[in-house]
Amino acid sequence: MEDLTSAIRETYAEAARRAAGGEAPSCGCGSSAATCCDPISSNLYDDADAAVAPGTALRASLGCGNPTALAELRSGETVLDLGSGGGLDVILSARRVGSDGKAYGLDMTDEMLALARDNARAAGVANVEFLKGRIEEVPLPDAAVDVIVSNCVINLAADKDVVLREAFRVLKPGGRFAVSDVVVRGDMPPDVRQSLELWVGCVAGALSEEDYRAKLAAAGFTDIELETTRVYALEDARAFLGASGRNVDRLAGLVEGRVTSAFVRARKPAAGRCCAPACCN
Repeated sequence: MEDLTSAIRETYAEAARRAAGGEAPSCGCGSSAATCCDPISSNLYDDADAAVAPGTALRASLGCGNPTALAELRSGETVLDLGSGGGLDVILSARRVGSDGKAYGLDMTDEMLALARDNARAAGVANVEFLKGRIEEVPLPDAAVDVIVSNCVINLAADKDVVLREAFRVLKPGGRFAVSDVVVRGDMPPDVRQSLELWVGCVAGALSEEDYRAKLAAAGFTDIELETTRVYALEDARAFLGASGRNVDRLAGLVEGRVTSAFVRARKPAAGRCCAPACCN
């Protein structure tokens, strides 16, 4: 687990350094290819969202969707972005909730936190706060936020059950979980599941839709929905497998159509409705 955490931290630190230096981002979801060719992280934000964020925030975005556009954020709400990276989704959330609301960003990488704070200042948003920490141990009290967003980060966690229990803990009763993530269909080849680089690149650690639903329910969430937003074809599979050093021709055919991006929604039951063990913590 420590090897995985260290690999993720270094990969995202390098992505932050590249973005801050004005370079194109690494290929999506943290993979280490030198140029951005990855289908997972491309073309996620419309012109309106891109116009209100600094270029460095866009360059540092290594997600697989745009959760802030789908989370139906409301004025005055408090939002937490798990794995906030360069701060793009925090900035967009802060604008959507307005001056009466607040947006937190949580990240474990010093370089990303520094970049995110610079980006927030450049964007002119004051209702933001960036926290250092891991998504397995959120440094906020119980029932602190109305909405949790995340962009292609939960799949990176070695213990997703812990992450989802923490998300449930910090949500207020009735609070919403609204994340973009990579989700797989069917079994993945062992070569992919065992690849640390592909885990850092968002593929090897991804859950199936059935597992995602089960883990959310076990954490106490209700109203669980998964909406597929992209299905990756053969050439897409070649792109995100290319940096792994494995037999791309063989693996691409095995994973074609099995890797997807999805928008994952769930809700923490309102007070008095929860009967899951996590509700009584």
